[in-house]
This record gives sequence, C-alpha cells and structure tokens, in this order.
Amino acid sequence: MSNNISITKVETSKVDALDFNNIPLGTTFTDHMFICDYEKGEWTNPRIVPMGLIPTHPAAMALHYGQAIFEGMKAYKDANGEPMLFRPEQNAKRLNKSADRMGMPNVPEALFVEGLKELVGLEHNWIPPQQGSALYLRPFMYADEPFIGMRAATHYKFIIMASPAGPFFSKRIKLWAETQYIRAAHGGTGEAKAAGNYAAAIRPTELAKAKGYDQVLWLDAIAHKYIQEVGTMNIFFKIGDEFITPELDGSVLHGITRASVLTLLKDMGYKVTERKITIDEIRNASTSGTLKEAFGTGTAVGIAYIQAIGLEDGTIHVSDDSPVGLKVSAILNAIKTGQQEDKFGWMTKVKKELV
Repeated sequence: MSNNISITKVETSKVDALDFNNIPLGTTFTDHMFICDYEKGEWTNPRIVPMGLIPTHPAAMALHYGQAIFEGMKAYKDANGEPMLFRPEQNAKRLNKSADRMGMPNVPEALFVEGLKELVGLEHNWIPPQQGSALYLRPFMYADEPFIGMRAATHYKFIIMASPAGPFFSKRIKLWAETQYIRAAHGGTGEAKAAGNYAAAIRPTELAKAKGYDQVLWLDAIAHKYIQEVGTMNIFFKIGDEFITPELDGSVLHGITRASVLTLLKDMGYKVTERKITIDEIRNASTSGTLKEAFGTGTAVGIAYIQAIGLEDGTIHVSDDSPVGLKVSAILNAIKTGQQEDKFGWMTKVKKELV
C-alpha cells in the first residue's frame, strides 16, 4: 500500500449481533475506524484501529473555533456480494473544497480513497444486503490542536467511520419553507460541508418538525424567496416537461447525488435547467397544474419524494406520485448494486479483507 496503512483488528466482531432488518439510525458503528494525523505540514501515521473513544484536549480548537468538516457516502454490494463505492473521488474533492473554505489542510485524494477502500474491505460484512440499505461512511476532519486563539490550527485529525443504515425516508415527505432563519448567504460557508452549517440548522428543523413537517426548505438570505436546498438534500422540480434545480450560486452544496441525477435525467432525454427558482413560481405552477413532481437528492436520503411545501400563508401541493423520481431512483440503485451497466464509470470496486 502506497500510504502504508497499518491495521489493528478487533479480536471478535460485533456484526453477528446486528439485526440487519432493524438497524437503529446513526447509533450502530462497525468494528474499526480509519485515523490519520496532520502535523508539521503533512499527514502521518495512517491506520485502521478498533472503533473507540478518541482522547481530546479541552482546548482542541475545533471545540472553540469550529474547524470541523465532513463527508457522507455509502458502500454497497454488487450482485456477486463484492463491496462497491459510489464516486469516492468526488467526495475527496468536495472534502478538500470544504477544507479550503475553512482554512484547513487538504487530504491527498489517494489517501482518502485508499483509506476508504481499506476500511470498507475490512468491514464488508457490515454492508446490509437489504434493498435500500447500505453502509454509511462518514469521513471527517477536525482541528485537535490544544490552543486558545483565533488562527488556523496546525494539528488535525482525519477519521473515517462506518455505520450500517436502512432507508432514510419510508414515505413521501412534507417541507416547511423557512422565512425567518437562513442556511447560507453569498460569501458564507454554504458550499462547505462544515459542522457549523448543520448546527445552525437544528433549531429551525426542530420547529418545522413541531409543525408536522419532515425537513426545512431553505430560501435565500435576503429576499426569502429564492429556493436553495432542503435540510439534508438538494431539490428538483418538474414543471411541465422540464426539470429545474437551483443553480450552484455559492450558497448551495455541490451534491454528488445531485450531479449524478442531473446526468441521469439528461441521459433519459429530459430537459434539465439549473437556475434561480422562487417559491412563488412553485406555488403558481402548483395552482396551474404544471407542477408535476419534486424530489430531493442526497447520500443519506437517496431520492426523497416530496408531497407538499408548507408556508406561513398556506400549503403548496406538489404531487401524490413521482414517476420520474421513482425511475431515477431505480436506475441509480441498480448502478450502485451492479444490476445495471455502469456506463458513467461511477463505481469503484473494493477488495474484501479476510477477517
């Protein structure tokens, strides 16, 4: 291995105790994790060790100044039971884009991908076989230098952990169009997968759920009328025969599933436009009957079908079915699990590690 990743295995795996038909969301983790340290200007000591606590100094800079970023991705099994990664190089590029914005060092793409492959190869028995389930992977980086002072840290940890996951949404969802709180503004950190972005979204998301909605539909920071994205996903609308998704204007996350769906829709022959779109345009399209469907896209949710959007002055009915969204989801899942030709070159095979 070019990065000389050392591996320390657990004596006994916990995988046999997991009920793959009833996976608790976000609380079950595999046996191992990948760790690498950044110090003196370079990444050192890449290793896979048993999952466990990480000693952290109370003055760790991430706790005080928020230098913390992450990625979300999944591992699947193909028809032959071989582990597969979906576009891992794109996650590596996006992590480094987030790092640039947050004043953090880049992780070499080769190290990122190799760490993933080694970890998934070792943990392949944790990949759920059920349709719609997968092994969720969480690469993240944070400043662990103990220092109280406003500057970029000089010491960081890059970690990859894994958690088996079932389907995120099992029903059509309702969104709340938020007009008081904002997610991102031009020049901010909206394009970065920074931990602070999600911390700021927790309160408005809880308020939306208290109203009976599943997620927040974020609007722009100034006029509160231009649609940006949903709490955990990008969003697509079908108006007439055209699919529209908000453009990447600096405040919208560069979703890897979003980019993949754009490719699939165009390959299916649909007209797809990336542009500014207002909540009033969606309301008018619903009233006129030209709003055909809408769905969210993201690593965790896959494709989430949207039924309605709530506003202070009423509700926008979106649709009760999503024929194109269902087809896109089926194609995407078939590619990820090796049941359909990967003509776009999205999948990366992983060699199983014998435990």
